[in-house]
Amino acid sequence: MLIEVFKSKIHRVRVTESDLNYIGSITIDEDLLEASGIIVGERVYIVNVNNGERFDTYTIKGKRKSGEICLNGPAARRVQKGDIIIIIAFAQMTPEEAKEFQPKIIFPDEHTNLLT
Repeated sequence: MLIEVFKSKIHRVRVTESDLNYIGSITIDEDLLEASGIIVGERVYIVNVNNGERFDTYTIKGKRKSGEICLNGPAARRVQKGDIIIIIAFAQMTPEEAKEFQPKIIFPDEHTNLLT
């Protein structure tokens, strides 16, 4: 049996852009992806601190050291530029693996989205 377990979190980053006309996804600064262990194309859950919206999408690599956090496509309707969001990824593993697993949580600067 596999269970779904919290894997990674990018805690409290500011939305820098939303692009309704893009196909879909969330663009995330490459430094943040690497530090959190989230990979390109991975399913992530977005929690909007400003309005309580919760939804899922997949990741696209943004420019390194840009602080870019851009919601694309229909997800752009659930955020506004400047909103604070939390990005969460989960993984499937056996209960035995889950007992030993340590998630990666990063806390970028909330104003610049850069790692300090």
